[in-house]
Amino acid sequence: MSQARAFAVLGRLSVATALLMYVLIVIGSVVRTTGSGLACPDWPLCHGRLIPPFEFHVLIEWFHRLVALLVSVLVFATAGWTLAHGATRARLGGFAVLAVALLLAQVVLGALTVWKLLSPSIVSSHLAVALLLFATLLAISLIATSEASPAGRFASDERPAGALPLFGAATLLTYAQAVLGGVVSTNHAGLACPDWPTCDGQWFPPMEGLVGLQMMHRYGAYTLVLVMIAVALRARTVPDGAIRAGGSLALSLTLAQVVLGVCNVLLGTPAWLSAAHLATAAAILAVLVITTWRVARLPGRILELAAEGAR
Repeated sequence: MSQARAFAVLGRLSVATALLMYVLIVIGSVVRTTGSGLACPDWPLCHGRLIPPFEFHVLIEWFHRLVALLVSVLVFATAGWTLAHGATRARLGGFAVLAVALLLAQVVLGALTVWKLLSPSIVSSHLAVALLLFATLLAISLIATSEASPAGRFASDERPAGALPLFGAATLLTYAQAVLGGVVSTNHAGLACPDWPTCDGQWFPPMEGLVGLQMMHRYGAYTLVLVMIAVALRARTVPDGAIRAGGSLALSLTLAQVVLGVCNVLLGTPAWLSAAHLATAAAILAVLVITTWRVARLPGRILELAAEGAR
């Protein structure tokens, strides 16, 4: 099999795995917000059976486990394909091993979530690892797809100064904010401040307890909006149309995320809205991972000067 063919298959396989991982993250939010986390009190079986009783909460948790099993199969298939071919192993072997390690950690955390009766720290860690695995799968798909098309592998546009650190920081901040949102949810701090933009009528409440946790999340959201504005403005200076679109989309999704967050507070955190909140957070992370990767592929000014000197 040719190298291009091996990378093309890996690209399609990793894209499918990443998409299913995204679905799993959203379903996990539904499990948490509907209070279905202990509907199956044992693990890996559910009420001691492979096919559980047909009850609403039980089926939500059981379906979450079923999708998790499918994700596990696809992650192992992605890693197996990567390691089975010399070219993909040399280029993406480290990412494949990382994906498997994150998956195993995720499985252990999933079991501990049940055994430790929904401990907030474990549930939050479960989300944090899930988002890392999602980002890793996206990275594999981006690199594999690029390697499958050598003609379009390298961009000729110059990277604007400071663009890569800015996009990278926005990606890390988005990840941190999503994990913090999970901490808010698992600690039942979503309604610690029942109003907005104030908190119990205070603009700057004491940063203590659940109120402090909720306010940290709000301040993180405000900071993220400012960073995304900078990202969108910087993206407009890049000739690459995909990067410009990515910057604008990241800002639009972030503004939509703020609206969803406010609605969560005002409407009492309904399950469907909380799931949409996490789904949007994961979508922002995906957009930024993809866009940051494209920015990283642009040649910097130093490389351009080096090329001129060589000529």
